[in-house]
Amino acid sequence: MEIVDTILNVARDGFDQVNAVQGLIIALVGALILPNLQRLPMIVVGATVVHVVVDTLLPVLAGGAALRLPEFLEMSFWRYVATLLVGYLVIITAFVLIRKLVLRR
Repeated sequence: MEIVDTILNVARDGFDQVNAVQGLIIALVGALILPNLQRLPMIVVGATVVHVVVDTLLPVLAGGAALRLPEFLEMSFWRYVATLLVGYLVIITAFVLIRKLVLRR
């Protein structure tokens, strides 16, 4: 039961991370360029990379802050990336299903 609870917590955290304006825009673009569901894992990884790059560059471009690279050697960074992957998987899949339902009519 702990494993299921852990998986649900990661999914919930990922959905919360992606459910902001930045994440929703990235997910919408990912869903629009997705040619078929077989390419979904690549689109999810690409959306996650774009999200991390935007998180890194946004303070530099918006406020003139110094460029700080993500802490690749920290486990917390990789947990954050894992939650983003799960969140984008859920959101992009939902957007693709909505797109398919709308285009059928």
